[in-house]
Amino acid sequence: MSRITANQLHKHYRGRLALGGVSFTVSPGEIFAYLGPNGAGKTTTIRLLTGLARPSAGQALIDGHDPLREPAAKRRVGVVAQTINLDQELTVAQNLDIHGRLFGLPRAVRQGRIRELLTRFGLEDRAGDLVMRLSGGLKRRVMIARALLHAPVALFLDEPTVGLDADIRRTIWGMIKDIQAQGAAIFLTTHYIEEAEALADRVAFLRQGEIVATGSPSELVAAKGAWACLELTGQAPTQFFADRETALAQAAASDGEITVRRTMLEDAYLETMREPGAPSPVPAPAAHALGRRV
Repeated sequence: MSRITANQLHKHYRGRLALGGVSFTVSPGEIFAYLGPNGAGKTTTIRLLTGLARPSAGQALIDGHDPLREPAAKRRVGVVAQTINLDQELTVAQNLDIHGRLFGLPRAVRQGRIRELLTRFGLEDRAGDLVMRLSGGLKRRVMIARALLHAPVALFLDEPTVGLDADIRRTIWGMIKDIQAQGAAIFLTTHYIEEAEALADRVAFLRQGEIVATGSPSELVAAKGAWACLELTGQAPTQFFADRETALAQAAASDGEITVRRTMLEDAYLETMREPGAPSPVPAPAAHALGRRV
């Protein structure tokens, strides 16, 4: 079965540390979300795992194979990049066909897979459309379909819903969950933390090239406390409590306007990523907050 493995991966660029020894495994049928600010090392990790860059130390494996030493391992990988990298002047079907040719799929297999994926992603009536005429959401669907054309065992999704409207993002989420159900190991990067909370089985927080926390979304939230007290002007740090009653009592005793709500993965992320000695970040109040304003 498919598996993505990073074993003490290090990467230096011109003497600068980009990745400082990250280790993790993404199992078959698992979504692993990799969260961190710009420059933390997320893209570097993807490049190492897909054989596009050579690690300074450590090992990257796809289904037990090193993509650098065994080029055939790259054929077992699908990648959806953050930027739209389709050929805009070709049709949807032509983009998929070229990808299949590059991966050496026989004509009959290639055409069958294209028909299957166009149907799966609701693109049957768009097969002959030029990509340049598609909406952003449809282009994302085509990119995901293209990444799956050669039946990869490991799928890398680099900001797959960036810039999309909320309803289109939810549609893409459903597609990702369907892919997960087929047994692929999925590596996801995103700046939408609610996306990781909704999709991921496990999450890693990456700061300055090092993983500083790993766990399921619920485990990472529980480590901080189930309830959060937020002083939204930023005058006081966010406080976390195990139960709602204690959180409400703290809010009642505090000056200013305090919001009490359930802790979200975003809270755990911001607190974990805060540099020692830095002021506590102020998470935005969620539209689905379950607490009340005191």
